[in-house]
Amino acid sequence: MYEDKTLVCKDCGEEFVFSAGEQEFYAEKGFEHEPQRCKSCRNARKGAPRAAREMFTAVCAGCGGEARVPFQPREDRAVYCSECFAKMKNE
Repeated sequence: MYEDKTLVCKDCGEEFVFSAGEQEFYAEKGFEHEPQRCKSCRNARKGAPRAAREMFTAVCAGCGGEARVPFQPREDRAVYCSECFAKMKNE
């Protein structure tokens, strides 16, 4: 049913084989698109460090302590520190 296909990696431009077995696996998992990168480029992307997120400081609405959050706090929305957020989530 499936046959090996030769594809071109969009990162390095090298050809790689998208095997019949890989195609079957993709179909079973419901993946609609063929891979765009060769194995070595996929592995390089997976292992690459991510850019650090910018963190913002706010006053916790629960305890009044410092809360560090990955979004710009707004005055009309309560912000909670990690401990207070965890307590609220468990209640």
